[in-house]
Amino acid sequence: MYRQKVGKPNKGKKMKTQKIVMMMAISLLLAAPMARTLAEIPTMYPTAILSFHERGTGARGYGSMASDLLFGELVVNPDLMLVDREDLTKILAEQELNLSGMVSQADAIRVGNLIGAQILITGSVIEADHTLYLVARIIGTETSRVLGSSVRGERGDNLPGLVEKLAVEVSQTIEARGSELVAKRVTQEDRLAALTRRMPEGERPILYVSIQEEHVGQTVMDPAAETEVSLFANHTGFTVLDADTASRGQADILITGEGFSELAIRRGNMVSVKARVEIKAVDRKTNEVLAIDRETAVVVDLTEQVAGKAALQEAAARIAERMLPKLVQ
Repeated sequence: MYRQKVGKPNKGKKMKTQKIVMMMAISLLLAAPMARTLAEIPTMYPTAILSFHERGTGARGYGSMASDLLFGELVVNPDLMLVDREDLTKILAEQELNLSGMVSQADAIRVGNLIGAQILITGSVIEADHTLYLVARIIGTETSRVLGSSVRGERGDNLPGLVEKLAVEVSQTIEARGSELVAKRVTQEDRLAALTRRMPEGERPILYVSIQEEHVGQTVMDPAAETEVSLFANHTGFTVLDADTASRGQADILITGEGFSELAIRRGNMVSVKARVEIKAVDRKTNEVLAIDRETAVVVDLTEQVAGKAALQEAAARIAERMLPKLVQ
């Protein structure tokens, strides 16, 4: 009778297995708090503080001082991501803008878009009847909505103390109602469904999509903007040619453009990146420009490259939503 010979287990193999199991257990223990940490990261909005306007003789010289002190109070708040004051001054100088609480809301929003801020804080220092008021206007650059916070004290009160109280009020307002100031985020599925409903009936031309892009200071791994436009077009019934293998001569419409993304703010483990995309659609046979559009987007994430790709993707998606309905014949 044949008997299978069973030997003793290999000691080295057993130790190796135990070591692997131990390493897996340690990895799980380390990953658990990291996953909790990532899940608990609060929503952070790129925020800029503009100069405060002065009203009343007792408030003279307090405007710029109040905005600088407010920056110092809010910059230590881990839930806020502030645009650096020097960067803000440089950008405003390049655009020949000198903004304070007296400018129109539209101009303030324009500045917010220039510097990649979703929230702007500006306001006034007012002296009236020996009372000093600090009034902050908190403006959402995406929604144009305005919230307010204010504190008051005697004319001779310590300005830093009043600004400290104002900073608490502003922080609490943004924490509680910040979502009201930024545009509501919708899923890609919702956007595609909404675009499909809006698309007119008619023949869908064949598209060739080629959008060059770069992230300043880093190598771009894949074309996020080009991919997003192609995805939206394909989902809404267009035939999209592969730009790497197909010829432009096979398409009815050429969609070309360029995009770039650049670091806006870095705060701790979070980074804010701003992207700009410009796209045009041209009839291949007649060379007629059928549509032309541009868009900027700001995204906050844990890594600069992921944020850059997401910002390019968002900007391209907004253009696709506006441009594709115009291309239906």
